[in-house]
Amino acid sequence: MFALPLGDGAELRPLQPWHAEEFLAHIDRGRESIETWVSWASRSTDLASARATLLACAEAQARDEQHLYGIWLEGTLVGGVMFVRFNAKTGVCEIGCWLEPAAEGRGLVTTATRRLIGWAFGERGMHRVEWRAASGNVRSVNVARRLGMSLDGVLRQAVPWRGRRHDLQVWSLLAHEWEGDR
Repeated sequence: MFALPLGDGAELRPLQPWHAEEFLAHIDRGRESIETWVSWASRSTDLASARATLLACAEAQARDEQHLYGIWLEGTLVGGVMFVRFNAKTGVCEIGCWLEPAAEGRGLVTTATRRLIGWAFGERGMHRVEWRAASGNVRSVNVARRLGMSLDGVLRQAVPWRGRRHDLQVWSLLAHEWEGDR
């Protein structure tokens, strides 16, 4: 199995259905903050549902429509990054992330996302990488800024969640704008 070092004892690895127990423990540790922004976390509440979440991602990856990677810090799963949508035919993909609070503030998501963007542009020939974040998710919006993305616009009240509608910011980076791992 491959692992890409992210620095300071962290690494990026594929997150697979056989990680379900570890994935569930991770989601449980960070559930309160992760569920606020990542809807599938609320569906991963026991081992069977955690496995089903990872299996659905693996099936989408087999179709080359999605790719899921975990972030391990000193051997413990603490978060992840993923291609939420991946369309090689159109050359457009969307990256998303999540992280439990204990791992925040180390640059793990930014570093891991740079790896995914580099792969998407360099290996897969993608044209556009998107990042979508609820306007209230300041940490996610700041990652998009650190990656050098441009704010394309705000989809007003586009996301219903827990009885409220949230604005969704759409950020993007085009292949010719990418400067690689900075």
